[in-house]
Parts: sequence; C-alpha cells; structure tokens
Amino acid sequence: MTVADMDRAVRPSGGSPVLAVRGATKRFGAVTALDGVDLDVWEGQVLALLGDNGAGKSTLIKCLNGVHRFDSGTIEMDGAEVSIHAPADARELGIETVYQDLSLFDNLRPTDNFYAGRELAGPSWLPRSVRVLKRRQMTDATREVLERLQVTLPDFNATVGLMSGGQRQAVAVSRAAAFASKVVILDEPTAALGVRESRKVLDLILRLRSENKAVVVVSHAMDHVMEVADRAVVLRRGRTVGELIPSAETYREIVSLIVGGGE
Repeated sequence: MTVADMDRAVRPSGGSPVLAVRGATKRFGAVTALDGVDLDVWEGQVLALLGDNGAGKSTLIKCLNGVHRFDSGTIEMDGAEVSIHAPADARELGIETVYQDLSLFDNLRPTDNFYAGRELAGPSWLPRSVRVLKRRQMTDATREVLERLQVTLPDFNATVGLMSGGQRQAVAVSRAAAFASKVVILDEPTAALGVRESRKVLDLILRLRSENKAVVVVSHAMDHVMEVADRAVVLRRGRTVGELIPSAETYREIVSLIVGGGE
C-alpha cells in the first residue's frame, strides 16, 4: 500500500473527522489511565481500538460516553470543540455506546428496550407524568430500524431475556444505531458469541458503516478486527503506540504493538 493509499484510508473525506480526541489524559489516583491520547474517528469507517487489558481502552470510551471526564485534553465533533460531562451530553451529540453487558432489560420487549428513558408520549402540553405513550409509533419505528439493518428476530414481541446472545447483541446494537446520529461505540461486540452469531453481528457492523455511521469497535478478537476494521489504533499503558490499516501484511505488527513486542 502506498503512502497516498494510506492517507485516503485514514482520511476518507478529506475534511474533519466526525470525532476527534486531542491530548487526552486521565488519572485515577497514582494510576495514569490515559497519557496524551489522540484519536480520529471518521464517518463511514470502522475504527478498531486495540490493546491489552489495562491499555486504557475502556477509560477512553467511558470518557467519550460521559461516564468519566478527561483531566486534560479536548473532544471535537466535526471540527468544533465540545464538552461531555454526562452520558446525556454524549447522546445529544449523537454518540451511542453498547457496553459488553448490553444494558438491556431482560423482562422487556425490543421496543421497550429501544425507548427506555426516551419514551414517546403526548400531548406535549401536558405534564410528562400524565402523557399517553405512543406505543404504535414506537413499535413501528423499532420495526423499521430492525428491518433496515436486516436484523431478524424469531418473535418480535418476546422479551429479550428469552433471546439468544446474538439476538440480544443485535437488539442492543440496533438501538444504538437508531439514536446515534454520528458515532456508535461497541465494546467487545462478539464476546461470548458462537461463530454463527458472531457472523451476524459483524454483518451488522458492516451495515452501520454502509449507512455512513462512524463505528468504534473495542475487541480482543483479532480475526473479527481484520475482517471489519478500516483502521486500527493500538493503546498500551495509556498511550497511543500505533495506527495501522488491518491486513494480512500488518497483522503481525498489530499484534506486536498490542503485546509490546518491540520493547
């Protein structure tokens, strides 16, 4: 791959990244979890965020989702600096995160999980506590998202606790896609899934990319990274140690960066 090819892959639009982190630092007491991290996330790309346990991946995505705040550094959306102090701020900016535990309500149906905390109700002039839920509108919107992303559920009205791991993951990812106008962050999306269910989740990630979403995938599954990621950024001990385009030629280099083989 030439330098020009690399540049086009890293900066596909030629403009500003949809999400950019500059000089991010985060400490927990004497532990420096992030030490001057830079990150660019581009529209229509899947970015793999890689690193061994303790590299800083979880801290970084939790700061982007408003769970933590950087001690120093900046976040930009479409070239403009923004502040994320809480998860509500991230959602308002169009960032949705699916953590490994999925944060689904097992006793609720997909529609209820989609709109938990974001229920559509009216009329708007009434106090929220006495508004009437727009159940048909929420159900239709949920079906539309699942159909658009080609997610098939054997029973749309079943509670998610009765679904398989892959189906639950698909519901969680689809929910994020429904409300993320800019960036979808997925934390270990294929962990504990079998081959067939992992395949469905990977196809779903590719469909998000085809819809021009920016997707950040945190994963230890290198075979999955090699299949879906356009770029890979490697963290180690809270620092960015490399950025590569995943391919057969770069596989060994990526693994070496993860484990610190050059040290």
